[in-house]
Amino acid sequence: MSAPAITVFALTGMGEVQPGDDLVALILATGVELAHGDILVVTSKIVSKAEGRYVQAADREEAITAETVRLVASRTFDGHTMRIVENRLGMVAAAAGVDASNTPDGWVLLLPEDPDRSARALAAGLRAATGAEVGVILSDTLGRPWREGQTDVAIGGGGVRMIADLRGTTDQAGKVLSVTTPCVADELAAASDLVKGKASGNPVAVVRGRADLVGPLDLPGASSIVRASERDLFWLGTAEALDQGYRDGYAAALADLSEQEQPEHELQEHEQPEHEQKDAT
Repeated sequence: MSAPAITVFALTGMGEVQPGDDLVALILATGVELAHGDILVVTSKIVSKAEGRYVQAADREEAITAETVRLVASRTFDGHTMRIVENRLGMVAAAAGVDASNTPDGWVLLLPEDPDRSARALAAGLRAATGAEVGVILSDTLGRPWREGQTDVAIGGGGVRMIADLRGTTDQAGKVLSVTTPCVADELAAASDLVKGKASGNPVAVVRGRADLVGPLDLPGASSIVRASERDLFWLGTAEALDQGYRDGYAAALADLSEQEQPEHELQEHEQPEHEQKDAT
């Protein structure tokens, strides 16, 4: 029995994407012959460009603020402030995913409005054009907590299983797995970046050999792998958590002090001291 293997290759010759471009046509114009079970990993930037997600912004920071739902952490290094924020898609990322690279002066590029919808539409278009049941992952570059460097992750998905749920299966020693749920979409996005590169002009890669992950277009997309804040054990940066803890503790101390003083206050207003009661009689 041969060992499992996958093939990952980049598509070449796509050229610069413009607003309104048909990505299905541009992908097929590269001459790629797609097969059943292929997964295309598409850099989200070209989807944003095709969708016209340009915003005029003299200051990139203004665009970041507009996309921010919650500030997670901020640090200033060498006069530059880096912000880690939760954006409107629920993603926690540096700069809210706002990109100023490879854009005209005075303009920035936002993430797709709905990455899952865009991925499903692209997958549907490719399936209709080729007859092959393929899946699509939209990828973007993120950092990781406690680790240097960046890697590509899935921010949109169409017709691809995002997570392989291995809970309930057994390992080679016969032990039942209870928490093992690898995020295969992120793994495929990272593997594809090895052949796409950041400045190669090859924004699309094809992963071949994992047809088991391809399925109906209504499979849950990448929004399903965003962890809800109530389940996030590290939902603030260290400095921000300490600051909030100080504020909450200070407010609680004031409230406790107020409750301790309340009986004495009520005595002064509603009860006469003992010597005043005697005088009254």
